[in-house]
Amino acid sequence: MAEEVDDRPFPTTHWSQVALAGLRGEEGRRRALGDLLRRYLPALRAHLVIQCGIPADRADDLLQAFVADKVLEEELIARADRRKGKFRTFLLAALHNFVLDQGRRESARKRSPERAPQSLDGIDPPVLDAPSRALDVAWAREVLAAAVEGLRAECFGSGRAEVWAVFEARLLGPILGGSAVVPYADLVARLAFRSAAQASNALITAKRQFVRHLRAVIGQYADDESEIDEEIAALRAALADPGQRPAPEMRTP
Repeated sequence: MAEEVDDRPFPTTHWSQVALAGLRGEEGRRRALGDLLRRYLPALRAHLVIQCGIPADRADDLLQAFVADKVLEEELIARADRRKGKFRTFLLAALHNFVLDQGRRESARKRSPERAPQSLDGIDPPVLDAPSRALDVAWAREVLAAAVEGLRAECFGSGRAEVWAVFEARLLGPILGGSAVVPYADLVARLAFRSAAQASNALITAKRQFVRHLRAVIGQYADDESEIDEEIAALRAALADPGQRPAPEMRTP
């Protein structure tokens, strides 16, 4: 039986946490660094296994060495610069270079009697000519999950559970869960709306709130409104693959 790969979503990042994790000798650095690693390593592992075709046990070895050699010894996180792009892209590029270096070293060992027991022979190294599909899809799922959870908490916290119920029945369930769209007539009976029009208005409200939460989640690591728009476009593109269900409509109704 093939080993299941942990494809937990690629997390969003507060750049303040990245900055703290990159400081030298500051109190709280270890905790921030540990949190970043716990959140990002599963997605990096999924990239190596799913996109690069590296066996799971070898991917674990590479990630362990990457953390030890690059993240800890060379203090990789301290070199992350928000002005130069996304943190997930920075990590992926660093991992890409590390895997290439490992491959070169193992090729050199072929000429040595002390060849390593595991190698990258026959495995294509990561290619960064195009964005990582595994990371982009995982990132998109995480952003959507965070926005959906924000909407759910707001609806229940404000006593508007019916708004969440309509969103879940008409949009979230059908798009992400594959369930059938619940007719408005059923929602009127179930949620005590006065009419189908009132239920429809509740869905419009839910969509607007969802977009607000989505933009807030992305705003944690985007600099301005135009960058948020670009990230939303990238999110939709990541989930537009035939193998993925489409993302919810991102435009405000």
